[in-house]
Amino acid sequence: MMQRSAIVRAALAGTMLTVPLPALAQSAPASSQREAELEARLNTLEQAVQQLRAELAAARSTPTASSATAAPPSGGPVAQPQVVQAQAPGTSGQSGPEQPTGGRAIVAEAKAPPPPTAAPAQDGFKVAGTTVRINGFFKTWAAVSHYDGGNIAADSVGRDFYFPSFIPVGGVSTGNNFEAHAKQTRIAISTATPVAGKELKALFEADFQVVPGTQGNQRVVNGYDLGLRRAFLTYDKFLVGQEWSTFQYVAALPETTDFLGPSDGTVFIRQAQLRYTEKLSPELSLSVAVENPDTSYATTTSAANVSSATDRLPDFAARLNWLMPNGMELSLAGLARKLTVDTGTVDDSAAGWGVSFAGKLPLTEDKRWDVRFMLNHGDGIGRYVGLNLIPDAVLGTDGRLYTPTVTAGFGAVRLGWTEQLRSTIMAAFQKGKYQDGVAAAGASESSWSAAANLFYSPVKNLDFGFEYRHGERELITGASGTLDRGEFAAKYSF
Repeated sequence: MMQRSAIVRAALAGTMLTVPLPALAQSAPASSQREAELEARLNTLEQAVQQLRAELAAARSTPTASSATAAPPSGGPVAQPQVVQAQAPGTSGQSGPEQPTGGRAIVAEAKAPPPPTAAPAQDGFKVAGTTVRINGFFKTWAAVSHYDGGNIAADSVGRDFYFPSFIPVGGVSTGNNFEAHAKQTRIAISTATPVAGKELKALFEADFQVVPGTQGNQRVVNGYDLGLRRAFLTYDKFLVGQEWSTFQYVAALPETTDFLGPSDGTVFIRQAQLRYTEKLSPELSLSVAVENPDTSYATTTSAANVSSATDRLPDFAARLNWLMPNGMELSLAGLARKLTVDTGTVDDSAAGWGVSFAGKLPLTEDKRWDVRFMLNHGDGIGRYVGLNLIPDAVLGTDGRLYTPTVTAGFGAVRLGWTEQLRSTIMAAFQKGKYQDGVAAAGASESSWSAAANLFYSPVKNLDFGFEYRHGERELITGASGTLDRGEFAAKYSF
């Protein structure tokens, strides 16, 4: 009430002051007595105005309810308005040069704080200081396949996606089949927790595309078991857990309706590892790792690849990544292994090594068109390349291990026709070279494939794809089989 009264009184006084004092003096009668009375009254009025101005300035300097600012949603500090004022001459606390008698005090309006901006949308949610994110995709896949070397086995993973080792060879008749499933639907859960100024991160990823024999059947409900893909944690420069092998450059893989695509020529393996990554420059990084070993071997009497489970040293992998400002990516990786087979009666070891060069080269500034490639070569690396078409080693009749040489690669061109429409054309190959006389008659020697697709995305994160693929596998005897497959895939990513 006191502030309101002061403001009203000041307004009345200001109105009176709009009439110049000299004019009032001139309007008085010439009589000296009336002149003296008028002068006394004017002096009294001037003093009252000065007092009212001081009260008004004090009232404005006191924060009111209307100037209070609510705290931001995050609980941060409250932004306070700033008040700049000049007091009337003669009032307490006045500083600066005096203004002429009757001059007007200058009071700056309090600046209102800017309206609070909305907090950015949170990606994920927090639990006890840990940010949790969930993503993945729903995918349905269907295919019509034709094999000229006989039909593929009912429980073969080769029915689910292109797997060169499972192309039938030597059948007495052709084979045809239609398959549809949603096994490749995937879920991933990632976490990030601040620890000692850095972030401790973790990832879990799973789908239903697991090894045959553990995934149910198609007869009634088409139920399939959940299978682990990746599970690891990272802190600072270290990664530990199951992740893509350091020997593999995942970014080079092309877009395809298939689970993998150019299977013949790519490194494709996930396994437990301990990895260290060092940033050498803004464009260059080096990763080194020790990874889970497993020697996959065949014999001179059986072409089937089996696991020795007798390895004694981890596999060693290193990769140099070069990411340039124009978006071009290059990768050079190396692999060193000690292969061991101990059957109880035979115990032998052999060295394995491999190199892999891969990359992605943008063809346009918007990066909708690009070229992707990978080239691999080495001895004893069959488990890493082409889904183990060629074994790591062959156990000879003399009890020794022999390592086949593998050369494989792929190339792909991505054609971004529009924002919603795109295609990829790809081709892949693999060639194995065995020591003379050290391989079973049914051993695979080579494979190749070519494919082209068309993807349409009517809205963000929703993809429909059509693809045609031709593949061929050849044995060391010269016998071969072919696959022709038309595919459809629908995928919604979240």
